[in-house]
Amino acid sequence: MKSTTGSSIFWAISDVLVMTRRGLLRYIRIPQLLVFSTIQPVMFLLLFAYVFGGAISTPKGNYLDFLVPGILVQTIIFGSTATGVGLAQDLSTGMTDRFHSLPMARSALLAGRIISDTTRNLFVLILMVVVGMFLGFRFQDGWLNAVAALILILSTGVVFSWISAYIGLAVKDPETVQVAGTIWIFPLVFASSIFVPVKTMPDFLQVLAEHSPITYMVNTVRALMIGGDISGSLGPALIWMVALATIFSILAVRLYQRTT
Repeated sequence: MKSTTGSSIFWAISDVLVMTRRGLLRYIRIPQLLVFSTIQPVMFLLLFAYVFGGAISTPKGNYLDFLVPGILVQTIIFGSTATGVGLAQDLSTGMTDRFHSLPMARSALLAGRIISDTTRNLFVLILMVVVGMFLGFRFQDGWLNAVAALILILSTGVVFSWISAYIGLAVKDPETVQVAGTIWIFPLVFASSIFVPVKTMPDFLQVLAEHSPITYMVNTVRALMIGGDISGSLGPALIWMVALATIFSILAVRLYQRTT
């Protein structure tokens, strides 16, 4: 019995790795996907740093140091929408049915997609850090805290990948998923502390922004990168992320099982 269970787990992991490799090979064979996914966040960083930066007042005075941690979180959140689009493509083209006709774990496609997209997000994250440092950004609270911040950012991407997976499985059409997967992110991203201090917002918006999961995560990441107190933001950020990951992973898996 133990041998059978162990063998099943081994083959399930093997199937997940094969699906992960499939997702990564797509970026190698179609490098434009990776190139264009990095252009947008670089443009956001340059525009806000050099066009709006001079008009925005920040607590420590250096807007670039304030902006880069927020842009990193924003980049990963937007990058997570690729999970839903990819799953919708597989469903609409019949690839999902083909995979399920093979002797492979049913969970492999979903897990492999999220892992490959997280790996892509890691590459984009490192690239954005390099761009930020080229512009003058520096980690000011030690490399250990910097690594912890990057891990938190990637974890945020995984959470939003589960949300995107649910949207992709629910909508199914790739073009519609692309719109549905981003339209709700824009107000959530801009009504947060990514680009400006929350205190500069109107009173009614401050209430929403202060308790946004993105604001809690950005404040934590910013404190780890440039120094600050994380006691008031780390706990709520983790609670938000665990809650969202739990809810949408369950919803996505159930919908995936019904859809396929």
